[in-house]
Amino acid sequence: MARYLEDLRAGQAFESKRHTITTEAIVAFAREYDPQPFHVDADAAKASFFGKLIASGWHTAALTMRMLTEAEMDLAGGIIGAGMEELRWPTPLVPGDTIHVRVEIIESRASKSRPEIGIVRARVHALREDGTAVQEMIANLIVPARPA
Repeated sequence: MARYLEDLRAGQAFESKRHTITTEAIVAFAREYDPQPFHVDADAAKASFFGKLIASGWHTAALTMRMLTEAEMDLAGGIIGAGMEELRWPTPLVPGDTIHVRVEIIESRASKSRPEIGIVRARVHALREDGTAVQEMIANLIVPARPA
């Protein structure tokens, strides 16, 4: 069931499926997009600030986006971003972590200039199984109003 602006209210929460990250996925992403030693070389990572191989924050963000598309939120028209606020990676994502995304609606409001859409602000957490956040952000989403 696709959700429109009118279907979303503060306090609603949605969750995604779980995803387990592998060393191979971390290294492959990093080689392509963030080739720093602590993302691509387990031995070099031991001597880094982190002391072990970790996923790039941008990899975590990409995984979060993927899991958002699979979350039970099911927004009409898809997940259309208008920007984000307060993006943080409080804890590194490491090989073997299983994560999921939890989305909580903060507010939902109609657009003043375009009545066919609205803006939904949502707090998005990518969480390990123990509840530790590996990413936190506030997403601003464009959501269509229910057609007349």
